[in-house]
Amino acid sequence: MSAKHPITVSSWTLGDKCTFEERVKAAKEAGFEGIGLRAETYVDALNEGLFDQDILDILNKYDMQVTEVEYIVQWAEDNRSYEQKYKEQMCFHMCQLFGVAHINCGLMERYSVEHTAQKLKELCGRAGNIIIGVEPMPYSGIPDVKRAWEIVKASGCENAKIILDSWHWIRANQPVDMAVLEGIPADKIVSVQINDVYERAYAEVVLRDESMHDRLAPGTGHGNTAAFCKMLKEKGVEPLAFGVEVISDRILAAGVAEAAKFNFDNTKKVLENSWPEILEK
Repeated sequence: MSAKHPITVSSWTLGDKCTFEERVKAAKEAGFEGIGLRAETYVDALNEGLFDQDILDILNKYDMQVTEVEYIVQWAEDNRSYEQKYKEQMCFHMCQLFGVAHINCGLMERYSVEHTAQKLKELCGRAGNIIIGVEPMPYSGIPDVKRAWEIVKASGCENAKIILDSWHWIRANQPVDMAVLEGIPADKIVSVQINDVYERAYAEVVLRDESMHDRLAPGTGHGNTAAFCKMLKEKGVEPLAFGVEVISDRILAAGVAEAAKFNFDNTKKVLENSWPEILEK
């Protein structure tokens, strides 16, 4: 990977209605150094009639890389569906194909720390050298960074790490304070995603709807994205990918190219005043 901490437009930021080439072109022209792909958006590319080499050729055409792969779920279930097992294998394949070192993983179901840690250990074993990044989300079975670290630590796996997203951080009512990260080694935070929030959250029962439809671009809301970035910089975090995950129906309605540029421009403003090293290549 040529760029250190590549600024990445996460998969959902550009939605699921564009072609693969439109996604890559919009990201490149906006200024991003990488794109994120979910298993679903990879399958969408295959469904266009593209093969793996075609996908690699398009990336090469625009001098773009895939720098983020997601999303493994339901990994703590005892009886997972074949769909989920196959999706996991597809994520492993994507990492090999694109040279990505980590996979974003979430868990909606809540189990004990012991059970979840054991299942995470099993997932990490299947992943081999690929890093499993556990993403805490307030409406999930791993609602905050404290529980995420308990599970990652209990798994005992070198390739078990944490992903931190500013939207989830704020909506979990965690203060943007270094003390919240106390005891967590900086190298156990594998990647970072940023965005912003409205002043008032959706009701708890529909909080996931806000997450999936109504986020704001970095620095344009009330989440103090710059302070979040400064906290992680001071912690010594070295993210393998610096993701911009702005899932917004409103922003995307302007078009894929416009959404990419709007989000990149606002990300750049935030980083210039909080974590300029991410911009230095």
